[in-house]
Amino acid sequence: MPKSLPLVDMSAPICCVPVAAGPVDDAAALEVALRLKALADPARVKLMSLLLSSPAGEQNTGDLAATVGLAESTVSHHLGQLKRAGLVESERRGMNAYYRARRDALSALCIVLDPNCCNQ
Repeated sequence: MPKSLPLVDMSAPICCVPVAAGPVDDAAALEVALRLKALADPARVKLMSLLLSSPAGEQNTGDLAATVGLAESTVSHHLGQLKRAGLVESERRGMNAYYRARRDALSALCIVLDPNCCNQ
């Protein structure tokens, strides 16, 4: 049975010292690792790409499933993982759930990994 990571509240964007600033403590390392783990799947990276490039800024599960060629239940599972990691947020409208990327969380993760990434 695979080893499961402890649960961490990841509803807020990551906020800790950049990893380049020196050794990080266990809690900060876990926060970063859990978010990266959520992105460590090609389908989730593709879903994030679709959400970030969507002209409306959001898409529903059915449209995303049709675009990536996966079952709606599979897409819902992947979006749930991204949501638990704080990387997307959702809003239910009738029978549909609409998802948006949390750009603030992605920016914070980028800065934690490399504080100079956005200064180039």
